[in-house]
Amino acid sequence: MTRELLGAFLLVFAAEMGDKTQILAMMFATKYRAVSVLTGIFIGALLNHGLAVLLGCRLGCIIPIPVLTTIAGLAFIYFAFSSLKREESENGKVRRYKSAVITVASAFFIGELGDKTQLAAITLSMSAAYPLLILIGTVSAMVITGMMGIWIGNKVGKRIPEVFIKTISAILFFIFGSTRLIMTFWNKVDFLFILMETIVVTAAFIWTITQFIQPYYQNKSVKRLKRLIRSDKI
Repeated sequence: MTRELLGAFLLVFAAEMGDKTQILAMMFATKYRAVSVLTGIFIGALLNHGLAVLLGCRLGCIIPIPVLTTIAGLAFIYFAFSSLKREESENGKVRRYKSAVITVASAFFIGELGDKTQLAAITLSMSAAYPLLILIGTVSAMVITGMMGIWIGNKVGKRIPEVFIKTISAILFFIFGSTRLIMTFWNKVDFLFILMETIVVTAAFIWTITQFIQPYYQNKSVKRLKRLIRSDKI
């Protein structure tokens, strides 16, 4: 029992150190409260790895891995563009908490589809005498690596303007998503088609970033001009 638990924990812990999910935890920690992020990580990892342990080796037969990686890649591209949306005023802390948990949970659930940690959970559960311990071990590893990312994200988030945090987050989402899609279709689709699609989507993403950042510099210019006018009056 202990061997299965520790084996699953150490395997996923080692795999997630410095991986995209830990980077996602860092990013979300700069935007949402630590409790919201940690809750979202737990729910997302529990659902994803629970599905893997429950279905075991049958998951790959029911849903092909390329389909899972395609879904994850498209989801990350969506998250990249949605990260660059300007937020309206919130209608209360409860609503903000719920939306944060749902956002983080869905990102971690989708991000782990077809990933090495989900495949590890499937593999370990195939021969495990106690599949529940495999689930506990893998989810615990995800939560602990997420906590480390949250701690780093909180430290970084206090020193960088929110507009740049969101931009960096969007770029990371875009890189994760495009990399997954390219790797999935690399030997299955014509290279020129992949290249053209990559150029078009990247151009649209860059344009979205410029539109998102532009108001920040405009506001800075206005504030600087106001300070100069005040100093001249004095």
